[in-house]
Amino acid sequence: MKADVSLDYQFTSSIEKVWNALTDSDTLAKWIWKNDFKPIVGHKFQFRAEPNEWWDGIVNCEVLKVEEPHTLSYIWASAGETTTVTWTLTEGSDGTTHLHLDQSGFSEATKARQGAIEGAKYAWINNGKQLEKVLAEL
Repeated sequence: MKADVSLDYQFTSSIEKVWNALTDSDTLAKWIWKNDFKPIVGHKFQFRAEPNEWWDGIVNCEVLKVEEPHTLSYIWASAGETTTVTWTLTEGSDGTTHLHLDQSGFSEATKARQGAIEGAKYAWINNGKQLEKVLAEL
């Protein structure tokens, strides 16, 4: 299945540091939202953001795959939409880390809604910028 959102990020940080930023609950909270994440297949967790008039601020998730330090995948269910987020990490020969994001499974109704997929991409691009700042501080 082709991902609905597919993005690539490059970081000068080690693969271990990037993996930690994806799997440590406190670090995740610095670049996505507060959460009770644990890198354990089957673990159900939530991301919690400030609610607004359109959204309750809750993303219900379940860990699907953990292959340290190369693959992390989880269900991302929010606002009536259930998708799968998959992070893939590869290490460059120069010590950099390539991080790839796929988010797939958006409903046809969402795909047809003007700006919906673009909005998801925009949010993940901003999260990637926050992740870069967090990695610089680690």
